[in-house]
Parts: sequence; C-alpha cells; structure tokens
Amino acid sequence: MTIRVLLADDQALLRGTFRLLIDSEPDMEVVAEASDGREAVALALSSQAEVVLMDIRMPGMNGLDATRLIMADEDLAGVRVLILTTFENDEYVAEALRAGASGFLGKGINPEELLDAIRVIATGDMLLSPAATKSVISRFLAQTERPNPDAAERLAGLTPREREVVTWVGRGLSNQDIATQLYVSPVTVKTHVNRAMAKLGARDRAQVVILAYESGIVQPGSA
Repeated sequence: MTIRVLLADDQALLRGTFRLLIDSEPDMEVVAEASDGREAVALALSSQAEVVLMDIRMPGMNGLDATRLIMADEDLAGVRVLILTTFENDEYVAEALRAGASGFLGKGINPEELLDAIRVIATGDMLLSPAATKSVISRFLAQTERPNPDAAERLAGLTPREREVVTWVGRGLSNQDIATQLYVSPVTVKTHVNRAMAKLGARDRAQVVILAYESGIVQPGSA
C-alpha cells in the first residue's frame, strides 16, 4: 500500500527536496503541497492524504493551528500529522502533542530517519525525536489540570489489562518493552493497545500518552 503524503512548508525549495526524497520510495508518494496552514487543511481533505509533514512556522496560519483543525475534522479522522521544524524545543513538543500531532522531528534529521518516521506515523504509532524525551512530555503535560475528570472517565471503560497497557504506553514503552514487562507476546500487547485506543477514541499512541497523564494513571517523573 502506498502512503499518501502532504507537504506543508512555506519554503518551496524544501518542499521540492522532500518531494524528491519521498517519491523515490516505492511505498509512498507526495500527493499535494501547501505553503501555509490554511492551505494544508484544505488539501488534507481534497488530496486524501494519510500523513501530513507540517512545518510549525508558516505565514498566516501556523502548523500547530492547522494541526488542531485537521484533528477536529471528522472527515480527516484517518490523517496523521508529523511536525517538522528547525525550532526543536520542549514547549513546541508539548504544543504539537496537545494539537494532536503524532510525532515531532527537527529538520536536521537524515533522509532515512524522515522516511522511517513517515512509515511509523502511518501505522498509528507515535514518534518523537531524541530531544523530545519522556521527561519533557511529563513536565509539560503535567501543567494541565490533573487528574482531568473527562480523561479519567474515558479510561473507566478499559479492562484492567488494557488499563495496565495504557499505563506502560504513557511511560513511553514500545510494544516489545511492554511485552517483556507483562511476559506476553508483542502481538498480544498490540491487540490490547488497539482495543484500548478504540475504546478511548484515540487516533494513535500520542493521544494515549496524553490521556494517561491527564487521567493521573501516569505521574510526572514516573516515565
């Protein structure tokens, strides 16, 4: 299956470079390009993109606001956003996650890392660059009201095992790591994660992480 990618960046040269790189891969293609956030929102729908590479700083509507609009549109429920920016700092990471992005990378990454990131995002997993550590997520998500009653209520419908798996996801563990902790197979963990995501109405693991912190089942500093 070919991954349909939308490029959203105000620099035409950079978009061209990304297009050449992505179109050279047999399993992905660039289906549209946007030069600002508002155009990105419109093209996300018309192009039927699956992954949006979104710059943060663009004229007019920025990438974070565009991401929020994409995440709020029911017709774009299958779209995932990967934030790309030269401004890689803690606050942007937190804002990107709150906006609904599935990942965050600095533009200084190498080509293979970018291509791998697109594939990870397309499968519904979350991806953060090394600078976006678990402590960063903990510190900034902890600034919201905790526990959030709405988040806690959403988790109430999980089975004990699903709740346990969500706790490990919130602490930043991969399916393989969780499988080791629970003495089960990674496939079993993936099943629990997918069922939990469906019950929580979460698009991807990034939203599961946020819910884990906001509900209080993962405490700041415990990741």
